[in-house]
Amino acid sequence: MRGSWVQEMAMNNALKAEVVLPFIKIVKDFDKSVEFYKINLQEFRFQQQLQKSLEEWTQGGSGGTFNISDRQLHEEIYDLLGNGALKPEIVEKVMNRLIAWHKFSQVHLFRRLEDFYCRWCQGEFIDAAPTDNLPQKKMLKIQAQNIAMGLRQVDINTGLNVMILLLELHRYSQEQDDLKQQMTFYPSGQRDTNNFFTSQLLRIINYSDAMVIGNFSSVVGEFLKGGNFRGAYLADANLTGANFSGANLNGANLGDANLTGANFSGANLNGANLGDANLTGANFSGANLKGADLSSTNLSGVNLTNGNLSGANLGDADLNSADLGSANLKGANLTSANLKDATLCSANLSDAIFFGANLSDANLSEVDLSHADLCRADLSGANLSQAILKGTNLSDSILFSTNLRDAILVAADLSYAKLNGAKLNGANLQGAILLGADLSGVELNKVILNEADLSGADLSDAIFLGSDLSYANLSSANLSGSNLSGAILSGADLSHTNLCYTILSGADLSDANLEKMTWNENLAWEGVCGLDTAVNLPDALKEQLGLP
Repeated sequence: MRGSWVQEMAMNNALKAEVVLPFIKIVKDFDKSVEFYKINLQEFRFQQQLQKSLEEWTQGGSGGTFNISDRQLHEEIYDLLGNGALKPEIVEKVMNRLIAWHKFSQVHLFRRLEDFYCRWCQGEFIDAAPTDNLPQKKMLKIQAQNIAMGLRQVDINTGLNVMILLLELHRYSQEQDDLKQQMTFYPSGQRDTNNFFTSQLLRIINYSDAMVIGNFSSVVGEFLKGGNFRGAYLADANLTGANFSGANLNGANLGDANLTGANFSGANLNGANLGDANLTGANFSGANLKGADLSSTNLSGVNLTNGNLSGANLGDADLNSADLGSANLKGANLTSANLKDATLCSANLSDAIFFGANLSDANLSEVDLSHADLCRADLSGANLSQAILKGTNLSDSILFSTNLRDAILVAADLSYAKLNGAKLNGANLQGAILLGADLSGVELNKVILNEADLSGADLSDAIFLGSDLSYANLSSANLSGSNLSGAILSGADLSHTNLCYTILSGADLSDANLEKMTWNENLAWEGVCGLDTAVNLPDALKEQLGLP
C-alpha cells in the first residue's frame, strides 16, 4: 500500500509540474518581452527627439541668426545628449533621414556643433559659474529622477556625443565634392590655425577614460573611421579596438599607444610615429605606412597585406606570424625584427634591411629581395621558392633547411652562409659569391652556378645532378662525397679542391683547372668528358688515366 501511494503522489506531482512550469516560463518570457519593448520604445522616442532637435538647431540661419540662440542650443545639447552614449544604429538612421530631407542644412548643423565642440574642449561649460553651469543643471535634473550620475559623466557624455555627430557629418561630406571644404572636422583643430592643438584629442581621451578605462574607445571608437587626425599627438593613448579604417593619420604620433585590435585598413599613416606601440591583432591591410616609425612595436599576428611600408622603420619590431602578403617594404628597415612564421609571399622587399632579423619558418615565396641586406639573418626553414634575390647580401646568414627552389640568386653574396639541408633545386646562382659557405648535404639539382664564387665552400655530400658550374670558382672547396653526375664544370677552377669519393659520371671538365686537387684511388673517372682539355692535371692522375 505504501509503495502504491508513493507512486500515485509522484504521478500527481509530475502532472502539477507540467501545468505550473510552462506557465512560469510564459510569465518570464512575457516580462522579458515587455522589458525589451520598453527599451525599444525608449530608443525610438529618443531617435525621434534627436532628429527633431537636429532639424530645429539649423532652422533660420539667414544673416547668421538662428531661431534657437547659441545659449539655448548649448543647453538643449546638454539636455539631449548628457544621459548616455549614442548608439551607431540610432546615429545611422537619424543621419540618413536628415540627409534625405532636402530642406535640412548639414553645413549649418556642422558649424554649430563644431563651435560647441571647441568650447567644450576648452572647458567653458564645466568651468562656468553655478548659475550658468550647464553640465551641473543637467546633472541635477538626472539626480532628481533618482539616477546616479556625476558632473564629469554628464560633461563627458555630451562632448563625446557631439564628437560622434561631427565625425559622421565629416565622413558624409568627404564623399560629396560640394561639401568637402565646408565640413572638414579636425578633432585636434586645424593645422596652422589658432585652434590647432596637437594633443587636444589625447586630452579628451584621457578625460573620458578618467571615469572608466577604455571609455573613449568603447563610445567613440567605431565612429573614428574616415576621420581626419593629421598631425595629432596621441602618444600613450588607449585606443583598443578603435576603427581608424580609411582615416587620415598623416604625421600623427601614436608612440607607445595601446592599439590592440585596432582597424587601420586603408588608412593614411604616411610618416606616422607608432614606435613602441602595442599593435597586437591590428588590421593594416591596404594602409599607407610609407616612412612610418614602427620600431620596437608589437605587430604579432597583424594583417599588413597590400600595405605600403616603403622606407618604414621596423627595427626590433615583433612581426611574429604577421601577414605581409603583397606588401611594399622597399627600402624598409627591419634590423633585428622578429618575422618568425610571418607571411611575406609576393611582397616587395627590394633594398630592405634585414640585418640580424629572425625570418625562420617565414613564407617568402615569390618575394622580391633584390639588393636587400640579409646579413646574419636567420632564414632556417623559410620558404624562398621562386624568390628574386639578385645582388642580395646573405653573408653569414642561417639557411638551414631553407627552401630556395627555383630562386634567382644571381650575383648574391652567400659567403660563409650556413646552407646545410637547404633545397636549391633549379636555383640560379650565376655569379653568386659562396666564399666559405657551408653547402654540405644541400640539394643542388639543375642549379645554375656558372661564374659563381664557391672558393673554400663546404660542398661535401651535396647533390649537383645536372647543375651548371661552368667557370665557377671552386678553389679549395670541399666536394668530398658530393654527387656531380652530369654537372657542367667547363672552365671551372677546381684547384686545391677535395674530390674524394665524389661521383663524376657524365660530368664535363673541359678546360677546368685541376691544379693540386685531391681524389681517392677508387674515384671513377669513366664517363667524365673534357679531361683532354682540362688544365694543370696532376701527374698522378695523368698516369692513372694513361694520358700523355
